[in-house]
Amino acid sequence: MGKNMKTEAMDYLFQAVLSLREIGECYDFFEDVCTVNELHSLAQRLQVAKMLREQHTYLEIAEKTGASTATISRVNRSLNYGNDGYDLVFERIKKG
Repeated sequence: MGKNMKTEAMDYLFQAVLSLREIGECYDFFEDVCTVNELHSLAQRLQVAKMLREQHTYLEIAEKTGASTATISRVNRSLNYGNDGYDLVFERIKKG
């Protein structure tokens, strides 16, 4: 994570997220913290990442998610050169 992202405020935000215990709590919290469009964008990026890992084409991903090729490319760059956050989440979701 970039130096300018690591702040007390970000730590507090992540602590808040980690305190949530069920999906209903997540809906309540994220609807208060984010706009509907921001939430849709986050969910879309996660879906794009999942589909990229499943070897779907950009065209398939764009058609299914509505994501632009620029968004798909950005997510792909994160998957290939990022901090492995997507893969960590996918692995944990898979384990249930």
